Amino acid sequence: MRADRLIQALLLLQGRPQITAAQLAEELEVSVPTARRDLEALAMAGVPIYPTRGRGGGWRLIGGARTDLTGLTEGEVISLLVGITQSAGASQERIAAVRKLVRAMPEPFREGAQRVAAATVRDAPWGVVDDDAAPAAVAALQRAIAGRRQVRFHYDGSRGHVEVETVPLIVGSRGARWYLLAAPALAGVEHADDSRLRTYRADRIGDLQVLALHGQAPEGFDAPDAWARMVERVEGMRGSVRAVVRVEPWALKALTGRFGAQARQLDDAPDAGGDLRPLVEVRAHRVDALAEQLAGWTGAAEVTGPPEVRAALRELGERIARQYRADSPGVAASVLIR
Repeated sequence: MRADRLIQALLLLQGRPQITAAQLAEELEVSVPTARRDLEALAMAGVPIYPTRGRGGGWRLIGGARTDLTGLTEGEVISLLVGITQSAGASQERIAAVRKLVRAMPEPFREGAQRVAAATVRDAPWGVVDDDAAPAAVAALQRAIAGRRQVRFHYDGSRGHVEVETVPLIVGSRGARWYLLAAPALAGVEHADDSRLRTYRADRIGDLQVLALHGQAPEGFDAPDAWARMVERVEGMRGSVRAVVRVEPWALKALTGRFGAQARQLDDAPDAGGDLRPLVEVRAHRVDALAEQLAGWTGAAEVTGPPEVRAALRELGERIARQYRADSPGVAASVLIR
């Protein structure tokens, strides 16, 4: 839409000393004549811009590139970017919006915005959901990253309730769950010691404070690689228990999609008894967790092994039957395993 392009053009003018029609065309992905008409439309609408002719010419804002035509403060700009990076909308559209917004920001705001954009990851598997609201701590952590600040918080983890003081480096989501990758600052300096990088679940972070202490990533820190290594490590822990399942063909895509990287199709061929249902291997971090996930697929899948997963499913079915028998004594309990 043209209105959307005009707003983007205005933001780009605000963030640069000047811009040519060709540069604007490249940014907005339109033709040069269209970009030139957009610039002329802004001028005719009363926006204080003017062209300079000849070599080195272009379009400029009267009063300089830092004129705040939008009225946005730096905090408001960061808040806007935080909201976009947390959005669960179409990934390509979100990435494009972040890229354009960062490029269009006034120079004083751009550095912090670039840090937020580079340090925020949206990942897909581990049970994708349509609407995954981020924990309150996520926005505060992103602002700390923008301002190069250390944080202090209480964390309920495997070691119990502990106080943590650290440098936030990456905030990202995997499925519906948000994580923080952070490391304490090296003694006497503000750079994080990435050899002590740790992963925290954002929903277990409480009493978060952004400190006055400066803190930033070490030189050469590779955020995508650090995130990928975290995902690989967690995947390994999540997949330590396995089960083999016969799945109805109509449910195959849904089941493998639900388990994501923790599902692998083994065979399409029928077994010795002529069973045409494909075999799928699924994984989780504990037997009881795997049984709970598979219980919802009882009408579409049958666990063939191992025995401990079948036993956990049987126990779960008996527990459900006992819980509801008093309410419906005449209704026989459904059997989870054939």
